[in-house]
Amino acid sequence: MLHRVIYASEAVGATGASTLSIAQILGVSERNNRRDHVTGCLMFHEGHILQALEGARGDLDRLMRRILTDPRHTGVRILSDMPVAARLLPEPMGICGDPAALLERIGLPCISRLTAAEAEALLSIRKAA
Repeated sequence: MLHRVIYASEAVGATGASTLSIAQILGVSERNNRRDHVTGCLMFHEGHILQALEGARGDLDRLMRRILTDPRHTGVRILSDMPVAARLLPEPMGICGDPAALLERIGLPCISRLTAAEAEALLSIRKAA
């Protein structure tokens, strides 16, 4: 059965602050996600991270254990964890472009205040774009 997990966290240090750090994260994540048949989308905004992941329950559980112990994250909050009928995220690891505009469309200034419903709304907006 297919599942989706959406989490938010605070970036530690320079994580996500430069094009190089984002490229390094995306490169490793894409390789690992292809191996594990996980798809996802990552958003960096003002020192915060939002990520949606889709895959088999066991694969997502292993990935979330790695994320919870990853020193690049602090304050990890699981916003949504549910079975889904089909993938919304076709790529092993995509990045959400223009996070400020996406957040503005749901009326929030920052990822730190995001609820599960708002995170799902961001996914829908991204898919429609």
